[in-house]
Amino acid sequence: MHPDTIGGMGALREFFGGVGVLGRGLALWASAPRLMLLGAIPALIVGVVYLAGIIALLVALPPLSDALTPFADDWDPVWRTAVRIAAGAALVGLAVLIVVFTYTAITLLVGDPFYERIRFHVEEREGGAPPDEAAGGFWGQLGRGLVTTLRMLVLTAAVGLLLFAGGFIPVVGQTVVPVVAALFGGWVLAIELTGYAFDARALRLRDRRRMLGVRRARTLGFGVTVYLLFLLPLGAVFVMPAAAAGATLLAREALQPRAGRPADAPTAAPPAPPHRAS
Repeated sequence: MHPDTIGGMGALREFFGGVGVLGRGLALWASAPRLMLLGAIPALIVGVVYLAGIIALLVALPPLSDALTPFADDWDPVWRTAVRIAAGAALVGLAVLIVVFTYTAITLLVGDPFYERIRFHVEEREGGAPPDEAAGGFWGQLGRGLVTTLRMLVLTAAVGLLLFAGGFIPVVGQTVVPVVAALFGGWVLAIELTGYAFDARALRLRDRRRMLGVRRARTLGFGVTVYLLFLLPLGAVFVMPAAAAGATLLAREALQPRAGRPADAPTAAPPAPPHRAS
């Protein structure tokens, strides 16, 4: 039986095992620093653009909070201020969730050659790497990547709006909602980052979700840690190449047959040319 299904302690061990997977990715900064620096370049470029957007949001936050709560204009000043602070916090929470996801998706598109090199380096080091061949042409791969990104963005926006609405609920909005956002954001990041390894084996988005879902606690341990580190100043720049390496390890673990695996979960496909779908 898989650890995710044998009770809280087993799931907790798996969760921290996912944190350890990211730690193994971070170790590449010591063993392959030049490769990791290459992976940090697109993360830095995209990060500068996003930083400007975040600053603009923070500057505009007070008027935006007022615009979102016109019903509170005639309230007592204490309650009006409280509800507008809650509105601002909810707006920031929604922005963080969308920014973290879109940052990852855009960085993977911009830095595709670099992150593919990181993936292949990890695969060769671990053994059993699929052929490092491109198929379908650049535009075909880009098209599939954009379609997958848009699908994930729609899901993220929908869940983000629900969390945004939950942010207005006293106490719940400041405690439960951030935790749910981190769990959901971590899951989305894990799905997104493992795209290279799964696509290299001709496995699609639905296969990715199903196979990672078998080890949900481990996947969340990896993804939530990435999500939280992305929130630190310059954290995304430093962590992005390590996350790409760790995601390759996570995907390889998910591809290994194990006891307790659902019968309908696909096994690793024979080596096939990759179809990039980030």
